[in-house]
Amino acid sequence: MNAMLSLSRIIDRLNDWFAITAKWAVFLSCLISATNACVRYGLNYSSNAFLEIQWYLFAGCVMLGASQVLRVNEHVRVDVLYGLYSGRVQALIDLIGIVCFMLPSMAVMIYYAFPLFIKMYVSGEVSNNAGGLIRWPAMLLLPLGFSLLFIQGISEAIKRIAWLQNMIQADFHYERPLQ
Repeated sequence: MNAMLSLSRIIDRLNDWFAITAKWAVFLSCLISATNACVRYGLNYSSNAFLEIQWYLFAGCVMLGASQVLRVNEHVRVDVLYGLYSGRVQALIDLIGIVCFMLPSMAVMIYYAFPLFIKMYVSGEVSNNAGGLIRWPAMLLLPLGFSLLFIQGISEAIKRIAWLQNMIQADFHYERPLQ
């Protein structure tokens, strides 16, 4: 299990790095958006490329940041019943959800997104808009983001199993059950 926990720490560090990239994507998107507005209203000039790069950066923020949101356990969940259960039951619910739903869903998304990215990369597809950008960099974010979520799901499953076996003390927002 120690090797698995080491793998989990490596995955967490990798997703920390991509989270920093996602933070910069938010900042750059805001900067480009503000610059675009000033140029459009101040100089009466606009560019589709400015708009598209904002969309690409926002896609980067979402797709590269989603795995970090899972890692820090801040994802949206409907916990009408979840909050009523003990920490052990919550950890089991998390584990079942990750293994039975999240990992298979991400595998399907990777399966369909990767060929779409390859197709756009090979064809050099460009946006239909005048002055538009090539599309493959934005499309690369789909298989990359889903892959990051997949491996973070593995990391979270490892941590839940270790927690259930009393091998680690982690803050998953639930209390250690009384023994």
